[in-house]
Amino acid sequence: MHRPSLDPAATLALVVAVLAVSTSGPLIAFAAAAPALAIAFWRNALAVGVLGPMSLIAKRHEYANLGRREGLFCVLAGVALAAHFAAWMPSIRFTTVAASTALVATQPVWQGLISVASGRRLRTVTWIGIGVAVLGAALATGADFGVSSRAVLGDLLALVGAMMAAAYTALGERARVTLSTSTYTTICYGVCAVLLLVICLASGQRLGGYPGSSWLAILGLVAGAQLLGHTMFNYALRRVSATTISVLILLEVPGAAIIAWLWLGQVPPANSLPGLALLLVGVAIVVLGGAQAGRRERARAARDLETAALP
Repeated sequence: MHRPSLDPAATLALVVAVLAVSTSGPLIAFAAAAPALAIAFWRNALAVGVLGPMSLIAKRHEYANLGRREGLFCVLAGVALAAHFAAWMPSIRFTTVAASTALVATQPVWQGLISVASGRRLRTVTWIGIGVAVLGAALATGADFGVSSRAVLGDLLALVGAMMAAAYTALGERARVTLSTSTYTTICYGVCAVLLLVICLASGQRLGGYPGSSWLAILGLVAGAQLLGHTMFNYALRRVSATTISVLILLEVPGAAIIAWLWLGQVPPANSLPGLALLLVGVAIVVLGGAQAGRRERARAARDLETAALP
């Protein structure tokens, strides 16, 4: 799939997205009175409440002409996003937060495998960067995998969460080829919210009765992690590959650690700093390596055009 070069708007969207999703963990911790899956439902449902009316009016021609293929990608992306929330959030109840975070951070690996299965060839520098970033995330979170059957279940759920996050990003990449950000996210978040509502009702999760602080945290998640985070990543999918975005999402690990330190007083342990540094190195390898390869490809294309123009 051909992609235009990264422009300032896409770069700004990625910066905003990383900063926004970094607030997710601290806000979820702050909203401790609300069940995790209920929080996931509300952040998607309220986001649709904000995006839906504007999208239906401004992009009504897209909905009227929505093809079966594009619609299917949107729906499947919503299913994958709901599966990600439904698997990863409960995993923290079964295994340690550190192990769950480290395993869900394997998303770029699954993203790379999806790309290969789709017939794309990832550069060696990309695989190296993915490996370094994932290793850094594991070291930063102090991955301490348990050996009990309960911990193993939690580990498996976290892995499923990582796979579903990769599938969500890959499907969004396909849908965003022809659809605007608002149309895609409205359908995707809507499908996700409906599925999470069914899961919450079936499992008896409370959907209300929270203290005001929890509702404020949920509204913060809607405005930050959902509308500015996920939506800006989805916007950038027309300019940046799903694999690169999956690696950039790992920057949430140090971002959340800094916010939790400044806001909640959770000082990062000193032994996590080398892992955070390694994660940043891995992200830099993927981004800078991809940019350099892109420049080489554009230079080669320019030379080919010049050669073809010669008499």
